Amino acid sequence: MKESEGLKVVVTGATGNVGTSLMRALEREPRVASVLGLARRTPALTLTKARWAEVDLSLESDEPRLAQYIADADAVVHLAWRFQPTHDPAETWRSNVLGTLRVLDAVAAAHVPVLVHASSVGAYSPGPESGTPVSESWPTHGWPGAAYTREKAYLERVLDTFERDHPQTRVVRMRPGFLFKEESASEQRRIFAGRFFPGWLFRPDLLPLLPELDGLRFQVLHTDDAADAYRRALVRDVRGPFNLAADPVIDVSTLSSLLGARPVKVPSGAARGLLSAAWRLRVAPASPDLFDAVLKLPVLSTERARRELDWEPSTTSVEALGAFLRGVRAGSGDATDPLVGRRVG
Repeated sequence: MKESEGLKVVVTGATGNVGTSLMRALEREPRVASVLGLARRTPALTLTKARWAEVDLSLESDEPRLAQYIADADAVVHLAWRFQPTHDPAETWRSNVLGTLRVLDAVAAAHVPVLVHASSVGAYSPGPESGTPVSESWPTHGWPGAAYTREKAYLERVLDTFERDHPQTRVVRMRPGFLFKEESASEQRRIFAGRFFPGWLFRPDLLPLLPELDGLRFQVLHTDDAADAYRRALVRDVRGPFNLAADPVIDVSTLSSLLGARPVKVPSGAARGLLSAAWRLRVAPASPDLFDAVLKLPVLSTERARRELDWEPSTTSVEALGAFLRGVRAGSGDATDPLVGRRVG
C-alpha cells in the first residue's frame, strides 16, 4: 500500500454491536481509504467508505470467499462472535474458534500487515481476592466452566502461536469489559434475557427490589469508545493486548441507583439455582456457568491503552449503562440483522 492511497480494512462481524460502531469510526478516519464489512447477512446500512459481503465463518465451504475478501487487505479487524446457542457449545465453537482459525489462515496466506483481534475481559483468569486492578500481564486462562470464557482463553493461546509463526503481522488484542450502547440494547436483551422478555419491565416503578450478590462487580464501556480504541490501534504502531473499560466500576449500589431499586441480599447459590432452572427449561438463554464466570472477573487497569493509544473514554460507565437501559425500554436497534429492534436507532 502506498501511504497516499490509505488503508484497506476488512472487518468481520461488521453488523454487530462493536462492528457497527467501528464501521462508523473508520468512516471518519482519514487514513482509511475503504472498509469491507463481512457478515452473514448484508445490512441496510449505507456508509461512504464501506462495502459489504456475506460470509459465514463457521462454514468450511466459505473459506475460498473469505480468502478472496482478505487477499488485498492492509488490516483485518476480527470481531465476529456468536453468544448463542448456550445449549449447544459445539455450534458456538464452530463459529468462534474454528471461524477464527479460518480468519487467521487467510491473514497468514495474504501476509496481511495488521490484525486486530477482539478478545475480552472474559479471557482472564479469576482476579485477585483483593480486587486490585490487573494489567495485561494477568494470566488468560479464562473460567473453564463457561463456553464464552473457555473459547476466549483458547484463542489467546492460538494467537500466541500465530504471533510466533508470523512475526511480520502486527497483532493487537483488545480486552474490553462489557460493551453497551443504546442501539445494541434489543440484541443484548435477546442474548441474555431472552427474545420474549419485555424490555418495559426495566422501568424503576416495576423493579422495586434488586438482588445483591456477593462479588458482583464489573466494568462497562460505551461501544463507541471501544471502537475509538480499535481505530487508534489500527493506525498506530502498537502490538499486544489492551484492556478497555470506563470508570467507575459497576456494583450493586450503582445498579440500584440507575434502576431506582432497593438492594436485597440474596445468596449467590440461590440466584444461580434459579438461573440454572430457567436455563434448563430454556426460559433464560444465559447459562449458569456464565453467571459463575461474571462473579470471578478481574477489574481491569486501562493504563496501557490510555498511555500508548492516547485513548480516553468519552462516556462514563454509568452513562453507557444508562444508554443501554434506555434502549431496552424503548426497543432501540440499528439497520442490521443482529441489532434489529422495535425502533431503529
